[in-house]
Amino acid sequence: MYQGFKAINDIKCSQSIPTQYGGDGQPWSLALRIIRELAKVDASLAHVLGYHFFMLVQAHYKGSREQQAYFYRETAKHNWFWGNSSNPLERSIMGKKAADGANVSGKKGFSSGSPDSDMLLISWNDDVSGGFHVGVVPTSRKGITVQDDWDSFGQRQTGSGTVVFDHVLVENHEILDIDSRKHDAFSTLDPILSQSILANIFVGSAEGAIAEARNYTLTKSRPWIASGVDQAAQDPFILRQYGEFWLELQGAILLVEQAANNLDEIWAKEFKLTELERGESAVLIATANAFAAKAGLAISSGILEVTGARSTASQYGFDRFWRNVRTHTLHNPTVYKLRNIGNWVLNGEIPEPGVYS
Repeated sequence: MYQGFKAINDIKCSQSIPTQYGGDGQPWSLALRIIRELAKVDASLAHVLGYHFFMLVQAHYKGSREQQAYFYRETAKHNWFWGNSSNPLERSIMGKKAADGANVSGKKGFSSGSPDSDMLLISWNDDVSGGFHVGVVPTSRKGITVQDDWDSFGQRQTGSGTVVFDHVLVENHEILDIDSRKHDAFSTLDPILSQSILANIFVGSAEGAIAEARNYTLTKSRPWIASGVDQAAQDPFILRQYGEFWLELQGAILLVEQAANNLDEIWAKEFKLTELERGESAVLIATANAFAAKAGLAISSGILEVTGARSTASQYGFDRFWRNVRTHTLHNPTVYKLRNIGNWVLNGEIPEPGVYS
């Protein structure tokens, strides 16, 4: 079992489930705050917990009311942990219709949280029509193999490797009723949720980087010979750098909290959410995500300037903050968020709902 997943076992996985289904009914803003706090010390743990919340709500806005109730109730009852093995852009899993559901085969990479998960969100294309389908299956289902081959320089404990499906049966009640939801703005919240989670991981990572760098500067850093001071904490250039870190961090915090509050508002609207409301929310979270990514990269790289050469020793692990943030920013490039933001600012056009917008 992954070290991070051991910690998740002590977290109630149903806190975001509505109370009528046996959960705590906590808002997205609280879930995101927890993710941010976890990212201060372990961005991988924050990632898998965030994606658990993300996968868990899929039936809420992509499935029928019956499916929503079923998966919420069963998760609350059994404290299921959810992993991800779904990607609408990847046609690597194909399925055949069967009387009792669909028979799917193939493999999917970047399956975050798949090791030791109880349930997997999966997606496939029909081998005849090419139609896209989404379903939820137990990770222990016959024919599923979690290869656990994730090998990235960042987010090493997310278990984001390959899952192989060999004639796996997805039962009828496990296939989400996405066709009935495809014209609703509420059913297109995937990128808003995922970007919200990642933005808070960026901010939490930046907060953790500053905290650890501060402790090192105060206890281990030596003043530069030409600084004219007795302690590194008195060096005016180091003081200025910490001031710059703080400015970037506070701006990022304000934006992610504003976006989190907005997410609570649009989530509460459910299927009454309008395209305009959804579009304005997409711009807001893209802004928060892009700013947080920029701040996270700058801070996680810049801390070495205020800790010194000896801080590069592997025992301190200062490089992990940058590696983790950089790994995530490559999956959803900031430059395309800036394009969408700019198009809204200049032309008043909201982003068209898509995988990343």
